[in-house]
Amino acid sequence: MSSTKKIIEAGGKKIVLIGTAHVSKESVEEVEREIKAEKPDCVAIELDEQRLDSMRNSEKYRNIDIIKILREGRVFLVLANLVLASFQKRIGDNTGVKPGDEMAAGIRVAEELGIPSVMVDRPIQTTLRRAWAKTPAIGKSKLLALLISSAFNSDEVSTQEVEDLKDSSEMDSMMDDLAEAMPSVKEVLIDERDFYLASHIWKSVTKSADGDNSSRNSVLAVLGAGHLRGVEKNILRLANGEIQPDTDEISTLPKKSVAGKILKWLIPVLIVALIVSGFFIGGKEMAVDSIIQWFVCNGVLAGVGALIALAHPLAILVSVVGAPFTSLCPFIGVGILSGIVQAVLKKPTVGDLETVQDDVSSLKGFYKNRLLRVLLVFILSSLGSSIGTFVAGSSLVVSLTQAISAMFK
Repeated sequence: MSSTKKIIEAGGKKIVLIGTAHVSKESVEEVEREIKAEKPDCVAIELDEQRLDSMRNSEKYRNIDIIKILREGRVFLVLANLVLASFQKRIGDNTGVKPGDEMAAGIRVAEELGIPSVMVDRPIQTTLRRAWAKTPAIGKSKLLALLISSAFNSDEVSTQEVEDLKDSSEMDSMMDDLAEAMPSVKEVLIDERDFYLASHIWKSVTKSADGDNSSRNSVLAVLGAGHLRGVEKNILRLANGEIQPDTDEISTLPKKSVAGKILKWLIPVLIVALIVSGFFIGGKEMAVDSIIQWFVCNGVLAGVGALIALAHPLAILVSVVGAPFTSLCPFIGVGILSGIVQAVLKKPTVGDLETVQDDVSSLKGFYKNRLLRVLLVFILSSLGSSIGTFVAGSSLVVSLTQAISAMFK
């Protein structure tokens, strides 16, 4: 196995990088051993403050606000978080190590030795939002398919397979596969974070909290093995002055393009234009028929989606009535409405929150767990409405084309 330890010496500073597998007992032991041996001036951890708070506050799940998640449009981000956490938990169950134990070990040993520790990773919400925003439509479909397959994948991962993840050849192969399949996702999840981690590790040893740049001479960083090569490369470039540790640009969501803003309004405008054109070409009767087609296709299919999710009857009704209107409004989707109604009428319990990471790994769990059921209602009613929009739009185009053809006969 290739070394999981890299030592960089530049500008009188010593930077030690420890690459880990996040559910590896060997990684936990290595982190503890290396911090005690190196006794660095600072320990850098691949976590952000929010994830650190979640690790320390095991009761935080009780405060989850599903309605707020729906309103803020964070359903897919939350679902991605749950799937990833569930996947790591299943591996951890096989290895006897909880996800992030090596990070917790690094913080604990640093505290025992009186060494300050700093969190150097980008907030997970920023990373996931950037990944989603920068991924094209086809890539989003691939990403969702990957999440679903990961969630329902019951294959067991052995301890040896986990340890092999720290091997550079194994990791390089995985990174190459990810880059080929989803380049935009790889850019955000790996490349951007490599630079972000490197920049904050560099700052942790060159700029201390009190502003005395010379007060720290060494730092030991604990990070996933997948980031080891990229972080090392970026730190060397930072040390040589080739790049600056400025992470502002990759710490915000990319701005929507003009084309994206136009596209958001394009479908509602086209639908209204088709209905209005039908009125002028086919008269009042054709306009009424077009409106009925729109309401039936959109409402019924959204309702079918909610029904498949076994939503509360009132949530199904809201889907049927609301979909034709929300499909013409770029600011709100029917899934938000149906999801909120489902959450209010079938409020998730503490028990649902406690078992959500286990339940997310099976279809049965999605229907049993009230929190996941809300997400399912959101997704399926939204999907039904989207299909309804396509079906109704196509039908309106066909009707209008036939009416125009009839005019010239």
